[in-house]
Amino acid sequence: MAFCSYTRKVNCFFQRPSVPSKVEDLKASISSALKPFSRDLVHFSIVADIPKAVKETSIKLLHAFVDSVFEFVDQPLLPSQSNFAPVDEIGEAVVVTTVEGKIPDDFPEGVYIRNGSNPLFGGLKSTKSIFGRSTHVWIEGEGMLHALYFTREKGRGTWNIFYNNKHVQTDTFKMEIHRKKPGFLPAIEGDSPAILMAYILNVLRFGVENKYLSNTNIFEHSKKYYSIAENHLPQEIDIYSLETLGNWNVNGAWNRPFTSHPKKAPGTSELVIMGIYPRKPYFELGVISADGKKMVHKVDLKFNRCSLCHDMGVTERYNVIMDFPLTIDINRLIRGDSLIKYDKDGYARIGVMPRYGDANSVRWFDVQPSCVFHLINCFEDNDEVVVRGCRARESVLPRPGSKDEKYKRFFEESEETSSTKNNNESLEELFYFRVCEWRLNMRTGEVKEKNVITKFFMEFPMINERFIGLRNKFCYLQVVDIEASSISDGLVKYGGLAKFQFEEDMELIKVEYHMLAEGNFCSGTTFVPKPQGVDEDDGWLVTFLHNENTNVSHVYIVDAKKFATHPITTITLPNRVPYGFHGAFMPL
Repeated sequence: MAFCSYTRKVNCFFQRPSVPSKVEDLKASISSALKPFSRDLVHFSIVADIPKAVKETSIKLLHAFVDSVFEFVDQPLLPSQSNFAPVDEIGEAVVVTTVEGKIPDDFPEGVYIRNGSNPLFGGLKSTKSIFGRSTHVWIEGEGMLHALYFTREKGRGTWNIFYNNKHVQTDTFKMEIHRKKPGFLPAIEGDSPAILMAYILNVLRFGVENKYLSNTNIFEHSKKYYSIAENHLPQEIDIYSLETLGNWNVNGAWNRPFTSHPKKAPGTSELVIMGIYPRKPYFELGVISADGKKMVHKVDLKFNRCSLCHDMGVTERYNVIMDFPLTIDINRLIRGDSLIKYDKDGYARIGVMPRYGDANSVRWFDVQPSCVFHLINCFEDNDEVVVRGCRARESVLPRPGSKDEKYKRFFEESEETSSTKNNNESLEELFYFRVCEWRLNMRTGEVKEKNVITKFFMEFPMINERFIGLRNKFCYLQVVDIEASSISDGLVKYGGLAKFQFEEDMELIKVEYHMLAEGNFCSGTTFVPKPQGVDEDDGWLVTFLHNENTNVSHVYIVDAKKFATHPITTITLPNRVPYGFHGAFMPL
């Protein structure tokens, strides 16, 4: 599932729904029946040796049961959430003609592409049934790629720009399209009996417990391009047509979920990956050859819980692993609690392991419990491994519109007590992200943690990718617009960009801002290095932007060396582009 953090609406507590006693009895019966094999709840499969005709008849009966018992209900959007609504595919690529400013002569030819949630059938759905209610959250929309192509006419140097969008056609996308109506029952957020039944019925009807989303990121390896969300394998994409070419399982060597943020190892260009799963082995790490043809290393790191790890790091010699107390637990769900939950009293640790190490070779460093979705970069500095990322004190996945009374009281109590806390901690400081640095001393075991305090909260960090795993000086982030995010009921909006310049002394860090006009918000920002650049910040920031005042979408190009000035190029798009997740620039 896609686990990018887009909200401060945090449902840290579970409250049992008010349901009829018969349903409570049914819930108890389900829980009791599932206990003996709860570890394998997400690993059901249809028995292979059942005759095909019997299997097809059984599935038809199951579909009929779901259609009669479960009612799919549209989730309405607030006016402030209008650009989170899905769009249709436009078909073939179209020429973009409205360009304000100038595309730099030394800008590389290529495609700026961004992934994001674009639910089928008009938007997200909830279900109502005798088992209770379950709800798809925004990160569960099917993936859609939005691509802007930059090409030059030979001999003339004139820029041609094309735009296209297309859904990623995962296996489950094809199932839903074939049915021409919603089929998968929401299986993450809602009443525990409804979620349990969703798991079981999804597996019995479709062979998998939830939809394959492929909506979070897009990456390149060995001149091939992949769309990814970490609840499944990557899908290879034809970068020119945006057609989906099929799943990538590294020639059969990887058969589990795949991180949304794989990292290329500096020096070797091997791809370091990880995969989490809510049954053992909870966490596996792999290293894929530079040519993408084989898995050169694969290891179970022997986790004792399924930590919701969204990102990982690499240095010249090490892999960096995050084990923080945001977890996925099927047994917890069966007990009537949340499937995904942040345990503010749980442990947090960062692991440093040799590139081809095993569970015994990991050096673990205990750190302050918090929530970390995205790392900025990792590198070695003498005896220390330096890890920089975005950290919130407490956070979980998006749950806009939550009416949980305990959740409300939690915020009310926090507001009453925040002024008396020694660190004057506000609600925003609990649930929005700040840049943090951990220095892990491999010789002494000492840990130094430091937050970078700025006037804004930020997420979705990016750097010049030539410096992944190496000491770098600059990073770029999207700046949270707290007021707009609050009005949009927890769906976070980003009202600007920030450029960090790191120094040896973290107290001397320099921050520049490029803030957008009121009513304009960005997503999918990426750094495009100048092909012949010398300095680390030789290049441009490119971002998708939506103007909510005019309901028109654009792409901005900002000179990274003249960061605080106006964008050098504004490209008006022929189609609205909803807010989304990660973007990338692929030189072609």
